[in-house]
Amino acid sequence: MTEHEEQDGVGVHDALQRLWTPHRLSYVRGEGKADGDQPEGCPFCRAPGLSDEKALILARGATVFALLNLYPYNPGHLMVLPYRHVPDYTDLDPAETVEFAEFTQKAMRVIRAVASPHGFNIGMNQGVVAGAGIAAHLHQHVVPRWGGDANFMPVIGHTKVLPQLLGETHALLSEAWRA
Repeated sequence: MTEHEEQDGVGVHDALQRLWTPHRLSYVRGEGKADGDQPEGCPFCRAPGLSDEKALILARGATVFALLNLYPYNPGHLMVLPYRHVPDYTDLDPAETVEFAEFTQKAMRVIRAVASPHGFNIGMNQGVVAGAGIAAHLHQHVVPRWGGDANFMPVIGHTKVLPQLLGETHALLSEAWRA
């Protein structure tokens, strides 16, 4: 085998450890991602019709609801959404705007009570060019942050290590939300 073949060869030992995450491949490929442009294809419109456990819904209000992000940045990463299929924050009516803000505040209180984060990232990506995965249905992210939670894994390994399963996070936060 030549030196060039050894460098490019399959199975050549390179001293790197591998963390395989094949369950993420469907997300990377966009498989099963519904067309959120229309309410009938929008996963956020379908979620309220499912059980709270199946949809990862933490709480339901009159005009908005909160659910865990299926692909979280950190444990406890949740979203606040209106039931209505609207794309922009300015599309909310006054009652939705108030409940949207109240749910965001409650989400922060609940996450603080359960997980003691050091801070939060809170935000909305308005439009595809701004990073919204499902731009047609408004959603606000509430992401708990801890000192040191951004380490080499996502930067170098393009892998996020989450120490808690979504079902466990759902149980903790939904119980605390009701308390």
